[in-house]
Amino acid sequence: MHPNQQIERWLAASRESFSQHERPFVTLSYAQGWDGSITLRTGQPLALSGEESTRLTHHLRSQHDGILVGIGTVLSDDPQLNVRQWSGPTPPGPNPQPIVLDSQLRIPAAARLCHLADKRCWVLTSRSGVELVDSSLEIITLPGDAEGRVCLHEALRELRRRGIRSLMVEGGANVITAFLRERLVDALVLTVAPILVGGYKAVGDLGIAVKAQLPRIAPVFNSRLGDDVILWGNLHYEEASS
Repeated sequence: MHPNQQIERWLAASRESFSQHERPFVTLSYAQGWDGSITLRTGQPLALSGEESTRLTHHLRSQHDGILVGIGTVLSDDPQLNVRQWSGPTPPGPNPQPIVLDSQLRIPAAARLCHLADKRCWVLTSRSGVELVDSSLEIITLPGDAEGRVCLHEALRELRRRGIRSLMVEGGANVITAFLRERLVDALVLTVAPILVGGYKAVGDLGIAVKAQLPRIAPVFNSRLGDDVILWGNLHYEEASS
């Protein structure tokens, strides 16, 4: 069976067994080099995925209701967050709902997400009292944490209320780390490219000092797509000791 089909069936089964109703099922997906780096330095885009694994990413997007990135990814990559490169045996379906975490409303008017033909991009912010007149965006103001960033738990509850039952999170590093730190990732699909970058890592400090409390992936599946290795599995979290 092709890896795309394997992952599609695994995701469907994982979502079926997902028992929480107050937030979406969250899949984290990103590409890194063998050393765990996702780019040479923060803010500088670096395409690591090969052609086949890029198609897998677009296939994965088609399996989710929404896709979320941070404002850093918008500023550096100017993504479209659609499924244009999925050309498999089954139709890709509609593009997922694009969602941007942007606590200070820095999204530029020229960003491609502000000019989509079929969707209004949702922008999640903790900045209140700001009027952004742009009919292509829907601004959703949510509570912020102690550092002024959007509270992810509140964000996911709001997305679920808006009909997002499954959410794909693509990055960047601050967003990846935040979702893992808050134990909000249910499934992980990781593309490992055969390259050593020596740069900026995807996962930062999770605030955990005990090995037993680190997020664990089980079961672990793997396959090859071109020169890339694809790893996937479900996330499990141990209860923190009191």
